[in-house]
Amino acid sequence: MAVKYTKPRGTQDLLPGESGRWLRLEAALRRVAGRYGYREIRLPTFENTEVFARGVGDTTDVVTKEMYTFTDKGGRSVTLRPEGTSGVVRAVLENGLLGSAAMPLKAYYLQSCFRYEKAQKGRLREFHQLGVECFGADTAASDAEVIALGSELLRAAGVRQVQLCINSIGCKSCRPRYHAALREYFGAHEGELCEDCRARLERNPMRLLDCKVPRCRELAQTAPVILDYLCDDCRARFEALKEALAAQGIGFVVDPGIVRGLDYYCGAVFEFVHTAVGTQGTICGGGRYNGLVEQFDGPATPAVGFGMGIERLLLAMEAENADFGADEPPAIYIAGLGQAGANAAALLAAALRRAGVYAECDIVGRGLKAQMKYANKIGAVYSMVLGEDDLAAGSAQLKYMADGSEKQVALNPEALALELAGGALANALKTLEAAALDPEQTKREEA
Repeated sequence: MAVKYTKPRGTQDLLPGESGRWLRLEAALRRVAGRYGYREIRLPTFENTEVFARGVGDTTDVVTKEMYTFTDKGGRSVTLRPEGTSGVVRAVLENGLLGSAAMPLKAYYLQSCFRYEKAQKGRLREFHQLGVECFGADTAASDAEVIALGSELLRAAGVRQVQLCINSIGCKSCRPRYHAALREYFGAHEGELCEDCRARLERNPMRLLDCKVPRCRELAQTAPVILDYLCDDCRARFEALKEALAAQGIGFVVDPGIVRGLDYYCGAVFEFVHTAVGTQGTICGGGRYNGLVEQFDGPATPAVGFGMGIERLLLAMEAENADFGADEPPAIYIAGLGQAGANAAALLAAALRRAGVYAECDIVGRGLKAQMKYANKIGAVYSMVLGEDDLAAGSAQLKYMADGSEKQVALNPEALALELAGGALANALKTLEAAALDPEQTKREEA
């Protein structure tokens, strides 16, 4: 039978099992961000459209082509968030954090974002992003710390095959000279440019360096380089960043082609690029955006941050066989014989759950054989069958599913919880001992 209803193009379902993988990854990312002093901020899924038009920039593809914008029932133009930074700036200003919070103000978010792009592997129309934003620090040390956080987040995910690429895109003082050089260079090839780049040539020529059209990309390879046009301050700041990264043992390459896709960036910009996932190799990108708070009519406030794509991070993890394991299996499945046994199984399972144990029992009316088949299917570590004799005796056989060994235990939730915990520890020690005795066999079993 054909499926009548399907998910929208460019979206995905996170099914049980896969969602657990996401939760474990997100938990690891939250722990690392917390160690760097970042605290979570949660934002609306949609904002007034002006927030993104002003923050992201009306010359970007995000604003001109990719935003999900609609008019609500009150006649207001609202937009599903295409990125996180603009919303954070709006929230920080609206809630008075720049005047009340200790500086630097550090915030992170884990959220879905929405862009109408060509859907492909690693690039969805609803995607998920970890973002970090640091307000109130205007030093190369703060740039380096944010980059170090990005590096540590990737390490926590088990991703090693990444290259940090850095660049500086200058400031208001030096960027006009560079824009003029780009207009002169690309203007000589205007007839070869795509329609979008011809429009960008006057409005924002740096966007031509980020075009994906083959001929435009080819021309960009020999375009003037921003590093040749930096003012003394920007050049000194970029050198200081390189020194700070080197001092922390963080390797990098200078890539003058990095401009980032959003207009609010200035000064240092960077990307972490994975070497084994093809065209979607940029996992994380960010930089400094000192003028953005002012664009929202706030006080001059230095800021730096980045966004990390979760879907792309997972692709990189898959390429390196990095994972956080499977969902925890039930510690015990309690089968019941007859109505009295079923009632007792439900009662014992509930008591074990309150004691912190993952316990399962029958809720669909299966016979004993079917219950045990189900216990195997869900990977229960232990099982127990409760019949009338067991209930009368106040004890039952606890069966270790891996080898079938059994042990008589009392039907006391607290004692049983301790027994299960002790059994889990003993089994873990057995595994470690086996690995020590025959590491190659263990490797074969894990494979």
